[in-house]
Amino acid sequence: MKKLLNITLALLVAFFILSCRNSDDEVPEDVHEHDEIGKVVLTLTNKANVSDVQTISVISGVADGHLHLHAGDTYTAVLDFQIKHDDHYHSSDEIEEEKDHHFITFNPANADIVVVRAANDIVRTDGQKLGLRTEWTINSTQETGKMNIKLIHGPATVNQNYPSASNQLGQTTGGETDVDITVDAH
Repeated sequence: MKKLLNITLALLVAFFILSCRNSDDEVPEDVHEHDEIGKVVLTLTNKANVSDVQTISVISGVADGHLHLHAGDTYTAVLDFQIKHDDHYHSSDEIEEEKDHHFITFNPANADIVVVRAANDIVRTDGQKLGLRTEWTINSTQETGKMNIKLIHGPATVNQNYPSASNQLGQTTGGETDVDITVDAH
């Protein structure tokens, strides 16, 4: 009888432990839930002639035009990352809200463009500027000039002063590329 009582008690304890288990405990939750960026709007304003404004939209990697850059001019550049809801795009606050999880790099090709992160750019808690607001000084461009812009999520390290403090194209190690666009710039 004592053996039957011990078996019954053991089964009840096992049943109680298993019944208290929540099925959500079995699957870890994705901590980084975010909407996919579907559109990037790049706006350049000539600092010497503020009526000279150029806006390029890039949807699914395809730009709707190209930038007309003039040697010797400096432009303020503003990036707007947008997500799609229903049939329209709207600006995402996620990049600024999660500033420590993002960083933007620039890579000109066939163009001598100096990039400096603007004084009013978003500053990460590590003191590095994110790259949403920059100034581009155009030294020269060729007909095949391009600017590649990447938004990196979760970089292990960031360096806004790469290759130098006076040309802040930016560099990262690790992380994933959330956005990788190339715009013709000549």
